[in-house]
Amino acid sequence: MTDASPTLGATAAEAAEPLSVDAAAGTDTQTTTSASANGTAVDTAAEDAPVFTGEAPAGKTFWANLNSPFRLGLVLTLGALAAVALGLAFWNLSTIIIYVVFALFAALGLDPVVRWFGRHNVSRPWAIVIVYTAFALVLTGILLLVVPTLIKQISAFFTDLPTTIANFQKSDFYGWLTDTFGSQVGQITDQVEKFLTNPANIAAIGGGVVNFAVSVGTTISGLIIVLVLSLYFLAGLPNMKVAFNRFVAARNRKKAAAMTDQITDSIGAYLMGMVVLAFCNSVVAFLLHLFLGLPFPALMGVLAFLITLIPLIGSVLYWLTATTLALFTGWVPALIFAIIYLIYMQLEAYVLTPKVMNKAISVPGALVVIGAMVGGTLLGLLGALVAIPVTASILLIIKQVFIPKQDAKI
Repeated sequence: MTDASPTLGATAAEAAEPLSVDAAAGTDTQTTTSASANGTAVDTAAEDAPVFTGEAPAGKTFWANLNSPFRLGLVLTLGALAAVALGLAFWNLSTIIIYVVFALFAALGLDPVVRWFGRHNVSRPWAIVIVYTAFALVLTGILLLVVPTLIKQISAFFTDLPTTIANFQKSDFYGWLTDTFGSQVGQITDQVEKFLTNPANIAAIGGGVVNFAVSVGTTISGLIIVLVLSLYFLAGLPNMKVAFNRFVAARNRKKAAAMTDQITDSIGAYLMGMVVLAFCNSVVAFLLHLFLGLPFPALMGVLAFLITLIPLIGSVLYWLTATTLALFTGWVPALIFAIIYLIYMQLEAYVLTPKVMNKAISVPGALVVIGAMVGGTLLGLLGALVAIPVTASILLIIKQVFIPKQDAKI
């Protein structure tokens, strides 16, 4: 038997130091040699020469890919198509995303009530059942009381519109407008009356009977979806917080958990406070219209609730709108309404709001207005409602995460 080792036929010196290819062989590169301790020649230039691996040097990768334009164009095209596909998917799922966001904020708004029951020795499942049962009863009662009256008042509004305009033209305020601005006031009033009393224009405003029915059905189905999702979110909110904190590094989980609790608690307190304040505005508006003899008190009460949900400027918007509509009845009731509601706005700003919003995160007034405008532009009433807690959460993260990191950089 013979040895089949790779050193077959080689001397002992050759086996100990196998042959190697000079990196500069075949080139004009000047090499230098030095003697090692055992007398052998060592090529120092070969050791220092860079080894070519077939990859572009650092910082030259993109330009090296230009040597393969087909591959580069294919990658860029696929990336653009993926971005367009994600954008279209997001656009098509925008309604579902709005439902999910609305349900999540509804769950955060109801969570303080559920935790209040928990502090009184009621388990969380039973607390959720109590809260949703009470909410369903209140919502059903409001719908039974308000919706029939609301439908009657909306139909009466369009039926009595010519009479209302005729009474407005007999009022002193109309006479003052005519004396100040001339006959153009009468022409504008006649054009408004013709436009609103034309059934074709009303159908066009409402998008037609079929579209209106579809919109009502879509709204009802959306509310059902939001209620069901909010129930699931409310039931699993503690586990959702734990799962969210697991995405944070273990060394930062304690701080992340504290920030998560602070954000969710402040959002819940803010949303509950906004609903309470809007309900107070609705009650005040309804009573004022009822006792002053102004038309459509139920309709104006619902309108007050919806408008005053808009942070900071909602009460002012409703005050201007309701006062302007009250002028069609007469300047005296309109003036009384404007004064009383203005007094209530001051009471709300300096007494009710500090007590109701004592647990919410404070946000500068300028950011409140900017956030409400941005949210309202993107998502309508829902965007205006959730813009302030989102802004407050971003400010909290900046104060507790970004600023400390910046302060640590010396």
